[in-house]
This record gives sequence, C-alpha cells and structure tokens, in this order.
Amino acid sequence: MTGLRQALRLMHINFVLARNGLDDLVFRTHLFRSVSFVRFLLPWHWFRHETRSRGERIRCSLEELGPIFVKFGQILSTRRDLLPDDIANELSQLQDNVPPFPDNEARAIIEKSLGKPVGELFARFDESPLASASIAQVHTAQLHDGREVVVKVVRPSIKATIRRDLALLYTLADLAARFWKEGRRLRPREVVAEYDKTIMDELDLMREAASASQLRRNFAGSEQLYVPEVHWPLTRRDVMVMERISGTPIGDIDALHAQGIDFKRLAEHGVEIFFTQVFRDNFFHADMHPGNIFVEPSGRYIAVDFGIMGTLNEADQHYLAGNFLAFFQRDYRRVAELHVESGWVPEDTRIEEFEAAIRTVCEPIFERPLKDISFGHLLLRLFQVARRFSMEVQPQLVLLQKTLLNIEGLGRQLYPDLDLWETAKPFLERWMSEQIGFRSFGRSLKKNAPEWAEKLPEIPGLLHAFLSQAAQAEKHAKDNGSEALEKLRWEIRRAQQRNFRAIVGSGFIISAAIIYAYADPTSTTMLGNAPLLSWMLGGLGSFVLIFSWPSRGN
Repeated sequence: MTGLRQALRLMHINFVLARNGLDDLVFRTHLFRSVSFVRFLLPWHWFRHETRSRGERIRCSLEELGPIFVKFGQILSTRRDLLPDDIANELSQLQDNVPPFPDNEARAIIEKSLGKPVGELFARFDESPLASASIAQVHTAQLHDGREVVVKVVRPSIKATIRRDLALLYTLADLAARFWKEGRRLRPREVVAEYDKTIMDELDLMREAASASQLRRNFAGSEQLYVPEVHWPLTRRDVMVMERISGTPIGDIDALHAQGIDFKRLAEHGVEIFFTQVFRDNFFHADMHPGNIFVEPSGRYIAVDFGIMGTLNEADQHYLAGNFLAFFQRDYRRVAELHVESGWVPEDTRIEEFEAAIRTVCEPIFERPLKDISFGHLLLRLFQVARRFSMEVQPQLVLLQKTLLNIEGLGRQLYPDLDLWETAKPFLERWMSEQIGFRSFGRSLKKNAPEWAEKLPEIPGLLHAFLSQAAQAEKHAKDNGSEALEKLRWEIRRAQQRNFRAIVGSGFIISAAIIYAYADPTSTTMLGNAPLLSWMLGGLGSFVLIFSWPSRGN
C-alpha cells in the first residue's frame, strides 16, 4: 500500500467521522487540535441537524469503516465501567447485528466452495441470515438426515479490506515507534503483527472448525460448557457447517431471570471456565464477548464462534499463574521478582522500588466485590508503573489480556458482587500444586513412558559394556602396580559402583513409568495396580539414585 493510498484512507476515516457527526473527535486529536476552529467554518456544521444519538453515530461509523473497527467496537461494548450506558448499549449491536451481505452472494460462495447447488447440499436453507458479524454471517439450514445446522459464510472480498487497514496500522505503528518516546517500549509493530496473525487466521473457517473440535474434546462431558459439533463434510476455508444450538444469549438478563438462572453460580463458572482453558488446556476462547455466549436452561454455557483462539507456552503459563497467586496473596515482592526473572523488566530494576509501586496500585482493590473494581482503571495504573520501570509490552499476551477484560465485563453484567479473587484463587493453587507436586511427577512419567520403553532394552547391553570396561581398567591398574595407580584404581572402582547404581536406579524409574502408562487399571493382579507398583519401583529407583550420589568427602 503506497503512502498516497494510506493518506487517502486516513482522509476517508476522518470523512466518515465527520459525516456521522463525530468531527469534534477529529479536531480533538493532537494533529488537528491547533486548527480546531476550522470546524465552525465547515458547511455541514451550519446545516446539519443530527437526530441520531451519539452511540448510534459511533456504531454507524465503525460499521462503515470495516471489520477492524467493528472488532474494536465489540471490545469496547463490554467495558461498561469505561463507557456511558447509551454508547455501550449501541456498540453491543456490533456483536452479531452488523448489516448482512446479500443472500445470493452467500449462495454463490457456498456453491463455489462445496461444488454443488445449495438445494442438493441441504434439505432446507434459510435465505435470511440468523446473525451477521464483521467477518462472516450465519444462515440456518437442515441437513438431509434432519439435523438442524448453521452455515457460516465468510464475507466476500473481506480479505482485501482487512489487508488495506492492516497496512495502515503497520504504518502508524512504525511512526509511533520512530517518533513517540514510548514507542520502543510498547513495541507497536509487534502488537500489530500479533493482531494481523489473529485476524487473518479468523478468515480460515477450516482452522476455526478444528479449534471448535479441540475445545469440544477438552470439555467433553462438562456441566459448565458445551461446544457444538462441526459437520466436516460440508466445511471449507470460507464455509463452515456446525450443529445448531438452542440457548439464551447471555446478554438477555431478563430472559435468564425468567428461567430461574443462578447468576452467582453462572458468573463463578465463567471465571472457572476461563482459568481451565488457560491453565489446564493451554487453549482458550479469545473472543468471549456476549454475542458469542449462550446459556442453557440448566445454567450451562454454550460457546460459538471459534475464530480467535489463544495459546500460551509453558513458561508463560507458570509466569502468569505465579503472578496471579502472588497478587491474590498480596506478595508484591514475588510479583516484582517474577517480572525480573521473566525478563519483562531490566535485570538492574530495584526490586524494593518495583514492589512498592505494585503495592500502591493493587492494594486498594482487594477484598472488594467486582462491582467496585475496574480492571480497566487498574490496567491504566499498571501502565504508568510499567512506563516508570521500562517494562516492555508482551505481544503474545495481548489476546489473554483482551479475554480477561471480556470476562470482567461478563462478570460485572451477570453478578456485580462476584468475588473474583476467591473464585480464582483455589483453582490456581490447585493447578500450581499439580505442576510441582507428585501428580506432576506421575504425569511426566506417563508422558515419557513410550520413549523410555524404547530405550529400556538397551540397559542390559549398557551394563555389560560398562562392567567390561571396568574390569579392563582394573586389570590395567593392577598390572602397573604402583601406589598412585593403586589409589587411582580404588577411586575408579568407587566411581564405577556409583555409576552402576545410577544405571540400575534409572532402570527402576523407567520401568515404573512404563507400568504406570500401560498397566490395565481394571486388573486385580499386582501388575494391574499401576499406581502402587509404579510408585514402589519409582521409590526404589529414587533411593538407589540418591545412594549413588557422591558425598562431599568423595
């Protein structure tokens, strides 16, 4: 995208804002503030008689500007603590009420992707879309076997529109990094690149279908979350067919009240589902705005729209869990130390100063219900702390931060008195104990058992080779017979004994892992009692390894 096209796009954005009666926002920016008086000289300022509310004008502007701006509006709609109610209510329509594209275009996309007429693919196909969002729209249909499904179709020519706006965002990010003193620390280009990857992945419905299937397996049999089933034979990159669900939109508070839903329980389950996805499964739904969440009469959540999913590496998981627990325990020194250990702040950061700054931000929010706490305001305060201590933005966590804000918005809407800390703390404590306790050791054994099983037959050969080399070394020392060599022979023998015990102990541990992984838990024999036998062998192997460890005097 050339500089001229980018300049034209910026002009178009300003024109759309002005046409919708938002030109005052344009002239409040740093670039135009010095010439804001020009607004009163513009002809439309004299003759315009705007009857629409400010919320409607903002919503219409975002819709007209395209999917990236619609996504921005979706995020804002969940932050009722930061926005007036009239604007938040209007922006909430962006979640599933974006103007649809013509049904004949939807049919054409479906038929081109699946290679057959719609009439052959479905027993019934409803022309009017059930919902329309920024990236795609959804039609209801019925398969020939009678199953009710929804058909998701990507908007035509949407990729070109997104690439145009992404190019503009990259340009703005480069300018910010070059001319803004905070640009290097906030890493705007990396943040845009992360969003680029996210939104381009969202255009691939095969990827979304695979994510839905994974999340469905993760929560199979769950009483907290249900994920609809994908119909793979009719799913392609720009068309996806999925089981049609029946539930109440989570934003319809009156309907949920009429069904007798326990809002406290519902809010707590929402928090538990979030932490389960992030820490147990390392795979989380990262677009949890109200338009994507429904509730069954039983109170179980139903999730839809799996275009944006997040993952964390193992280091990030441990870092986040440690930070959360330290926050919950008000151990601000540990929070500061974790920031330094992770490399997010410079190594020369003074822990005491950083600890005091974090305490100043976080202490006021504890032991208060969610209705009295704003994560938005808390993040702004933490941003000030970050700037003071040169903490860099971590682009890989942007999705997680966005999801956490969505969870807060939902919790505030459902049950403002929810104690987020008491809900999350037991889960995190249990997760941390599983990562560093006996359960973690058992899982590690089971995970590595197949690889170790391949190496187990090599151990007898290694022992034979080791003993043969030991015998040869001892014979060589005896033949040369000096006092120094005799002492060396004695030292070699002791080292050989330790090594021998280490090999035997390792063999016991490997055997324990294999038994734990492959034994039949329903068997009544000793071999079938996998936990008992594997722990016995593992304990014996550990004892032998400890016994083989050289003492300080050795």
